[in-house]
Amino acid sequence: MLTHRSIATNLAQLEPAVPTGPGERILAVLPFFHIYGLTALMNAPLRLGATVVVLPRFDLDTFLAAIEKHRITHLYVAPPIVLALAKHPAVAQYDLSSLKYVISAAAPLDADTAAACSRRLGVPPVGQAYGMTELSPGTHVVPLNAVNPPPGTVGKLVAGTEMRILSLDDPDQDLPVGEAGEIAIRGPQVMKGYLGRPEATAAMIDEDGWLHTGDVGRVDADGWLFVVDRVKELIKYKGFQVAPAELEALLLTHPKIADAAVIGVYNDDNNEVPHAHVVRQPSAADLSAGEVMMYVAERVAPYKRIRHVTFLDEVPRAASGKILRRQLRDLREHS
Repeated sequence: MLTHRSIATNLAQLEPAVPTGPGERILAVLPFFHIYGLTALMNAPLRLGATVVVLPRFDLDTFLAAIEKHRITHLYVAPPIVLALAKHPAVAQYDLSSLKYVISAAAPLDADTAAACSRRLGVPPVGQAYGMTELSPGTHVVPLNAVNPPPGTVGKLVAGTEMRILSLDDPDQDLPVGEAGEIAIRGPQVMKGYLGRPEATAAMIDEDGWLHTGDVGRVDADGWLFVVDRVKELIKYKGFQVAPAELEALLLTHPKIADAAVIGVYNDDNNEVPHAHVVRQPSAADLSAGEVMMYVAERVAPYKRIRHVTFLDEVPRAASGKILRRQLRDLREHS
C-alpha cells in the first residue's frame, strides 16, 4: 500500500537529481501500471509541465521513428531497450540527435552496454536509478549533472532516506564500504505494507522501520551504490556465491550474443551451477555452446564458469524488462 504522501514525497525527492519541465519531450513506452512508468512517464513529467508522447507498445522502429518525429529529449527505459539502442542496426537509420539523456531502471544494466549506448547516441553516460514498488519507488538515482559517475552505479541516496548494507550471513551486522550485502532502506517513501498480508509486511519491514529489499549491493567511499543481484537469485556453487547479473553482463560483451540470461541449475553431483540462455546475433548462427563457455571461462574465476548453454530466440522478460527466470527454469524442467 502506497499513500499519496509517500508518492508525492518521492517525486519531490527525485526532482533535484532529474529535473524536467516545459519544453522537454519524453517518450513513454513503459506501462503505466508499473511503478517506474507511473512515476517517470506520468506523475513526474505532468507535475512539472513536460510533454509526454505515449506509445501503446514497444516496437523498435516505431520507437525510433517517434524519437525522430517528435524530437524527444528524454528517455526513461528498461535495459532491453538500452541494449537495442546499443546494438541494433536499425538505430542508424533514424535521426536521434534531439536526445539529451537516457535513464535506465527496473532491472540491472551492465556498464559496457550503457557505455556502448551513450557512445552510439552521442549523449552523456546512460544514467541508472534504483528502487522498487514498495519504495514509491525511488531511493537512488544518478543525477543528470553528475560529473564522471562510476560506470555501473545506480546512483546516490535521495534526500531524507537512510540505507544499510547488511551481512547475508548475519542480518544484524552492518558491512563496511566496498563489501556486498543486502540493501535495507528507511525513509518517508517506504510503503505502509501489503494489503491484507500482515505476515508478509512484517517479513519485509522490521520493527525499526527498515525495509529489507532482497537485493544485494555495495557502496563505494563516495556513496555510489552498485547493485549486484537479488539475494534469492544468487547461485551457490560449492560455498561460493555467483551473481547471474555479472555473468549476463559479461556474455553481452561477446559480439555474437544479442541477449542473455543466467540461472542456477543442479548438476549430477547436486551442485548448483550457472546455466546460460543465449540469443545469437542474426549473423551468428555458427555460435556454439563451447564458444560461449570458453569466452566466459577465460574471463572469470573457475567457480563462476558457465556449465550449460541453451540457445533461445528471445529471453523471456516482464513488461518492466526484468528477466523471467521462472520461465527459464520451467523450460529446463520440461526439456
